[in-house]
Amino acid sequence: MIKAAVVGGTGYGAIELIRLLDKHPNVQLQSIVSHSQSGTEIHEVYPHLTHLIHQTMDEWNIQHLHENIDVVFFATPAGVSQRLIPQCREHGIQCIDLSGDFRLTNQEVYETWYGTSSAPKEYLEEATYGLPEIYAEQIKQSKLIANPGCYPTATLLALLPIVKEGWVNVNSIIIDGKSGVSGAGRKVSLNTLFSEVNESVKAYKLGAHQHIPEIEQFIEKESNEEAKVTFSTHLMPMTRGLMCSIYLDLKEPKTTEELINFYTEVYSNHPFVRVRQEGVFPATKEVSGSNYCDIGIHADARTGKVTIISVIDNLVKGAAGQAIQNLNLMNGLDVRTGLTEIPMYP
Repeated sequence: MIKAAVVGGTGYGAIELIRLLDKHPNVQLQSIVSHSQSGTEIHEVYPHLTHLIHQTMDEWNIQHLHENIDVVFFATPAGVSQRLIPQCREHGIQCIDLSGDFRLTNQEVYETWYGTSSAPKEYLEEATYGLPEIYAEQIKQSKLIANPGCYPTATLLALLPIVKEGWVNVNSIIIDGKSGVSGAGRKVSLNTLFSEVNESVKAYKLGAHQHIPEIEQFIEKESNEEAKVTFSTHLMPMTRGLMCSIYLDLKEPKTTEELINFYTEVYSNHPFVRVRQEGVFPATKEVSGSNYCDIGIHADARTGKVTIISVIDNLVKGAAGQAIQNLNLMNGLDVRTGLTEIPMYP
């Protein structure tokens, strides 16, 4: 049995980890760490856990983790895990980081986009980017995983197959992203008040979203070309769900059928990516509560452009579910273990 801890136990990413780990047949959740709520039972913060999980949240204690824990999930704000993960790695503990602290390999780029100091270079070099459908073999050998961001997950799963083939102009990429309010976390904010969000769609962080360099880093890695993407994000009046509508210029003509057949083959051995038939495009509701990424594709012969629609549940495939995929790979388990939920509908 794999003994796990979750750090940052009061956020939405953490509570989703707790929900999924609770039914994982190979994992026992031993510790929930929360600096702000230590000494409090988890069901006092999340009453829906009453009569289900009785666990008092702990203070950070590396000696306790060393003696009792095999893997630690970090569902913490930026700048926190980079201070704590080195302690875990010194004791040989597996680490899966859901924040952005270990995703960017360039320290200066991280500091520019996140506005705080970067993780130590030796740990950036140790970290593996945890996109299982692309980097499964590296993940299997790793002890430190940088779990991708929610927008990069939906975007890169849609883009990397076609980018790796060299079929598109990587500087033509436009990403129109839309996310539910849970993507902003549980903190109090004027922008996420019900009266601000309800019956409204709002663009935010245009040209300044911290996921831009993460997306560009892996497009460049797989294409061997410098890439600059246009990335626009929008807040939607819904709790869960994330959609990326992606537009690209083809270098040579391809039909919709050709592209769908290509993507279907690429993801044929990856159970959590589902490619839709021609003329059928996914909706966020169709992946809600699940670890699926659903992709629809349309090639426009008139304009020479491709439109790719990619949807995920931002808290599952975009965070906790993907983290558990990585846990499974790191520990020699079937990648589907604990993640075979049918999406919630309606």
